[in-house]
Amino acid sequence: MPLDAHRITQFPTHIELGARVPQNLNSQIAVRPMANSDSAAWDQFVMAMPEATFFHRAGWCKIFDDVLRLKSHFMIAERNGKIAGVLPLVHQKSILFGNALISAPFCVEGGTLAADDEARSALDLAALSLMETLRAPYIEFRSRNASRPGWKVKGDLYATFSRPIVPDDHANLLAIPRKQRAVVRKTLESSLVSEVDNRVDRLYCVYAESVRNLGTPVFPKKYFAALSSVFGSDCDIIVVLDGGNPVSAVMNFYFKNTVLPYYGGGIASSRRTGANDFLYWEVMRRAAQRGCTTFDFGRSKAHTGAFAFKKNWGFEPHWLEYEYWLKPGTGLPDRNPTNPKYKLFIEMWKRLPLPLANALGPLLIRGLG
Repeated sequence: MPLDAHRITQFPTHIELGARVPQNLNSQIAVRPMANSDSAAWDQFVMAMPEATFFHRAGWCKIFDDVLRLKSHFMIAERNGKIAGVLPLVHQKSILFGNALISAPFCVEGGTLAADDEARSALDLAALSLMETLRAPYIEFRSRNASRPGWKVKGDLYATFSRPIVPDDHANLLAIPRKQRAVVRKTLESSLVSEVDNRVDRLYCVYAESVRNLGTPVFPKKYFAALSSVFGSDCDIIVVLDGGNPVSAVMNFYFKNTVLPYYGGGIASSRRTGANDFLYWEVMRRAAQRGCTTFDFGRSKAHTGAFAFKKNWGFEPHWLEYEYWLKPGTGLPDRNPTNPKYKLFIEMWKRLPLPLANALGPLLIRGLG
């Protein structure tokens, strides 16, 4: 059975990583921190699990630690020396945005990935122990479907969008609703062109302007360079050019047979030319050529333009059920941009000169997401 959060008080208040799981004296499960030498075995386990995501991969640990300067606590549950479960957990602490253990920040999904309930319970319990040690007021597991009795669930904020794609471009185009298909066809008749880029410079210029215009701090450029370096051929960049100038771009992740366009945006003129529509068609077309069979449009907040944009493409939302274990007296966190208390900050950020926004953004972003 999954770990019941109501029973946590029956267990010792602190469990050392590497100790046997206390709720079952016959347990063969031990939990320990991931070491650098575990990366290949971790990813091998992840690739074998049907419910795994790109965000469970071991490479995120290096990015969280080395680039974002967060403290990762990637945990492994072992049975007889073999991995039975993994948990990519990160301590995110900020004066402005609070203190939490999250699996995983800046990611759509996360949480415990385990071969069986015993390993899953062991990792959940280790996470709760770590929460106490770090004095974090809550844990957030970015679950697709909630499954932990007693945990709080927030299931009406974010949705993800995905559907199958096929090798036939014409069939993929016909799968797009008529009105949006007409928009895509118009861009195909324009002078827009796309390129696969192996550097982050053009992506960063476009993305930084795009998120500034939305009132959101930008990541440092080295973050995108690290993603490209760490994930190699499982990550690429597509840039759309108008008259030789980059107007829209996206960084894509590839996992199993799925493409996930993740960090993307366009400059102001991209709306007029339909560059963003052309961009995502090009991602779909190129991914199908690559052999992908699923297009994952990623996560969007309810009642936003991005949410509506994805529905216009014929994608139906799947609501994400994020799970929270809260210390007594702690309310559910609300760090998303739709929170009214951030409204003034967002409006101010939109008006910042781009060079200033690019300089300040990396100092703030590590506490968000």
